Amino acid sequence: MTYKFVVAPDSFKESLSAKGVCIAMENGIHNVFPDAIVNHVPMADGGEGTVEALVDATEGKIIEVDVQGPLKGQVIKAKYGILGDGRTAVIEMAEASGLGLVPREDRNPLITTTYGTGELIKAALDQGVDGIVIGIGGSATNDGGAGMAQALGAKLLDKDGEQIDFGGGSLGKIEKIDISELDERLQKTKIRVACDVDNYLTGITGASAVFGPQKGATPEMVQILDDNLKHYAKIIKRDLGKEVDEFEGAGAAGGLGAGLMAFTNATLQKGVEIVIDTIGLEWKIRDCDFVITGEGGMDFQTKFGKTPYGVAKVAEKYNKPVFAIAGTLGENFEELYEHGFSAIFSVMQKPCSLEQALKDGATNIEKTVESIVRMIKVTKGVQ
Repeated sequence: MTYKFVVAPDSFKESLSAKGVCIAMENGIHNVFPDAIVNHVPMADGGEGTVEALVDATEGKIIEVDVQGPLKGQVIKAKYGILGDGRTAVIEMAEASGLGLVPREDRNPLITTTYGTGELIKAALDQGVDGIVIGIGGSATNDGGAGMAQALGAKLLDKDGEQIDFGGGSLGKIEKIDISELDERLQKTKIRVACDVDNYLTGITGASAVFGPQKGATPEMVQILDDNLKHYAKIIKRDLGKEVDEFEGAGAAGGLGAGLMAFTNATLQKGVEIVIDTIGLEWKIRDCDFVITGEGGMDFQTKFGKTPYGVAKVAEKYNKPVFAIAGTLGENFEELYEHGFSAIFSVMQKPCSLEQALKDGATNIEKTVESIVRMIKVTKGVQ
């Protein structure tokens, strides 16, 4: 009998991309069943690596463009993807507006901007797409998506009728929002936002209070930023007729979630759900015998929307055995057995340094998957 496997891992951070993990998994399978059919489905959960995973899974392409970085006057190269259908773009806002693009000593959410994220959206629209997936984790910004909106043609005007400056520190100066020149293509484009936090825009669980400090905000800055976002939300409600301070996820990426809801027809979803839908994971699993997934680390928190959990729930729907592997198995990982996982394994072969573990990732994954498949061989009575 020829068995069919779906390998659907996330990346093993700093060791292997999701595509690289798929290759190592296939090698382990073929060490036992040389004729097995192995369907590679590189995965992500909407965070870092989403562009690469979706492009790899759909045989799409990567495009690189120059955009405005988080700091005014900072020009950077940022990449986005066009999926294999040619109609869908995938963007990670961190490519243009991410915290990693700002030196620690320069981090200041009063002045950082999402303008470059807007430029990435515009570049994708220029490719003729009618759908965009945007991952909004890892931001350096707290501007409520104002810079993004400006890059797409919105005018956020002060009392003198001039565009406000970049950054969350300028939102309090908005007197009027004019969208007469907002890119018309946005209303015809289905935008799905990969958002795995449920924070509101303002208040004690809002963008400024929860995420501002990690972006360089002092307590005084947090108060200013929160007050400015409240003002921004009121102007959006008055001029655009949209209530952005009352839904979960609005505070994601310094309020970019709110900005996307205000200026586009975006919907917010769990990142792994968007990925599963975009790459057609369900029909691939429906037609297989075994599923293997995994990522660098797994613990009880994996069940809150991480890649292996999303894969396991699809496999459970079709009653397919699903095996998971990870570099490390953390606190109470056993809870995952209640959520569709058949068995979970660490890939570590022996005690070693983190540096060595990352270096040996491909070999360790291959050997662990080979062991899993040998177990399958025995239980199936195959000689």
